[in-house]
Amino acid sequence: MDQSSNPPMHLCHVNKLTIFVNRTYTLIHSIALSFLLYYRATFFFSFHDTKTPFLPWLLVFAAELLLSFEWLLTQAYRWRPVSRTVFPERLPEDDKLPAVDVFICTADPEKEPPVDVMNTVISAMALDYPPEKLHVYLSDDGGADVTLNGMREAWSFAKWWIPFCKRYKIKCRSPKAYFSAAEDEGEDGDYGGSDFLQEKQNVKEKYEVFEERTRAYTRHGNTGSSKRRDHSAVIEVIQENSSDQAFEVTETKNMPLLVYVSREKRPSRAHHFKAGALNVLLRVSGVISNSPFILGLDCDMYCNDPSSARQAMCFHLDPKLSPSLALVQFPQKFHNISKIDIYDSQLRSTFSVLWQGFDGLQGPCVSGTGYYIKRLSLYGSFVNKEDHKDPIELRQSFGLSNEFIKSLLGNYKANAKMAQLAETQQLASCTYEDGTKWGEEAGFLYGSVVEDYFTGFASLHCKGWNSVYCDPPRPQFLGSGTTNLNDFLVQGTRWSSGLVDVAISKYCPLIYGPLKMSFLESMCYAYLAIFPICDFFSLWCFATIPQLCLLNGIPFYPEVSNSYFLIFSFVFLSSVSRHLYEVLMTGASLQEWINEQRIWMMKAITSHLYGSLDAFMKKIGIREASFFPTNKADDIERLKRYNMGVFDFQTSALFLAPLASLVILNMASFCVGIVRVIFLGELEKMFIQVFISFYVVVMNYPIIEGMLIRKDSGRIPTSITLLSALSSIIFYILGSIIFM
Repeated sequence: MDQSSNPPMHLCHVNKLTIFVNRTYTLIHSIALSFLLYYRATFFFSFHDTKTPFLPWLLVFAAELLLSFEWLLTQAYRWRPVSRTVFPERLPEDDKLPAVDVFICTADPEKEPPVDVMNTVISAMALDYPPEKLHVYLSDDGGADVTLNGMREAWSFAKWWIPFCKRYKIKCRSPKAYFSAAEDEGEDGDYGGSDFLQEKQNVKEKYEVFEERTRAYTRHGNTGSSKRRDHSAVIEVIQENSSDQAFEVTETKNMPLLVYVSREKRPSRAHHFKAGALNVLLRVSGVISNSPFILGLDCDMYCNDPSSARQAMCFHLDPKLSPSLALVQFPQKFHNISKIDIYDSQLRSTFSVLWQGFDGLQGPCVSGTGYYIKRLSLYGSFVNKEDHKDPIELRQSFGLSNEFIKSLLGNYKANAKMAQLAETQQLASCTYEDGTKWGEEAGFLYGSVVEDYFTGFASLHCKGWNSVYCDPPRPQFLGSGTTNLNDFLVQGTRWSSGLVDVAISKYCPLIYGPLKMSFLESMCYAYLAIFPICDFFSLWCFATIPQLCLLNGIPFYPEVSNSYFLIFSFVFLSSVSRHLYEVLMTGASLQEWINEQRIWMMKAITSHLYGSLDAFMKKIGIREASFFPTNKADDIERLKRYNMGVFDFQTSALFLAPLASLVILNMASFCVGIVRVIFLGELEKMFIQVFISFYVVVMNYPIIEGMLIRKDSGRIPTSITLLSALSSIIFYILGSIIFM
């Protein structure tokens, strides 16, 4: 499509005022940080003349350096934020649109309810895209019979659902979400006549039958728990059920292709978690449909707008942008987030602030779900349209499948009947990748459980590919956010471990990135890789060392009358006010600012600590990599607390004990500080230390409430409270001996 003679299919908007504000803030805050660090550094030339212990000062100085460096890296996101508008109506005719494969991954039907997974599958099948150019693949890493049976039921119901959606232009293509939505939410488009209502009721009844049959499989069928790590490959093209004669054959011909894939897994073989499953889908789909573009979805992330594929094609079909464009990333948004959102499950800062800045550089990294990626970009440097390599060399990189090699060379006609042959079984076997470049230079990369971030960095942006971020007014995809503290912290630990895996590998963005991409882009990637280390070390230092000094009567910060007091005050107020400004500018509230401040502290103390330790232990061989899917099944009591804005502390003592211990330590130091201020007149010397303790206590009031006030089942157990109090006392005694 020649855009020189046609209106553009997309526009990029640069807000110059926002850029000016961001860069001015960066300059002013940098100057203040320089003075703060200078004040700390001068101590080392005169510490013999002071009573302040050397080791605590060194640790806090290191924490301030790390946080300052982390802050500096985040300024790359603020350098040139952009937003984009698309015009899908300007796309070429349907017969000229490229084909799209949809990859959906599930692993555990007990944590990822099959009904919800099938709703995602059905919503993908119902996208507003030519059905003959749409192919939906579900990877079932659990090898569960209930999932395969659910796919068959989904196919049968989709024959009714898809025509209904297209006939009446239904916006939300997930039947569960559509039928549970209130009538005033506008999901019915412009229709409301008796024919529509009658057909809607008819389809709803069929959905209820589908839902009940799928739940029955879950209750009485095999959930695959006994063979989750030990089962053969199963690939099945889901086709017409011969017993269903009530549906017109002509309608089923307009159905997208639906394929079930369960790769072979053996306990003695590494399976590389989600990255391994995606690479199997890449190969299997290569000999079945071989579409040039791929939509990646989490199993709970249903299509909330049928136009996402067309919106993505506005970028992919732009001749000026397309040659170097690898992916179009949509934001992750969630349907079950409460107005209070005490766990910051909506990831507001990431998708409303950081990713817009990422987009102004070379584009965001692959973000797990909701992305349209060019298949060619995942094949590394081995496949080039202008210079096809020797098939023998391709076999050394991609394996011995002749059919798959043909698909790489572009002279292969895809054929769904291949799913019935041994070729796809070979492609999905656990030995196929032996001696190849899969996971190293081809496909989604192994070596980290955050395969999306790692692949986006090392395989895409470091090799010259770009990406764009598209955030339209209506969310294109909606998923299930975490709604309890345990799942939130477990998920955060997994993400932290994967990011630190990359940070301490040869692909560390600080070293590997600057020579292969723009310097600002490498700063963005570097921030994501190292922030768990920076946050856990800094927060542990700030939550303990000033408090120990306060309890021992040792001033640690400049006095109120000292000019450097203004520097420390300015840096703190500048940081929190900047965060508050971004929260308010993205349409959030003051309460959400408080929630984000609190949850940042809680994650740093627990998830970032354990995730970093896990990564270091894997690096030195103490433990193996592990992956646990986030629980998507709802617990009624926990969900009720979440919607009320009440923390649910039903989680491991490994998470609760550090949080409670540090809050108790800060409560004690604040009380002692108040006594010193009132009876010893030490406000001048101890103000900052007293304020730090006060800030920690106030921000973490829900923990105090969970320990001392609440009586429900979601409170912090008394045993944990007593253990934490004892830990605080021991920490105070040992800290006083070692540090003071």
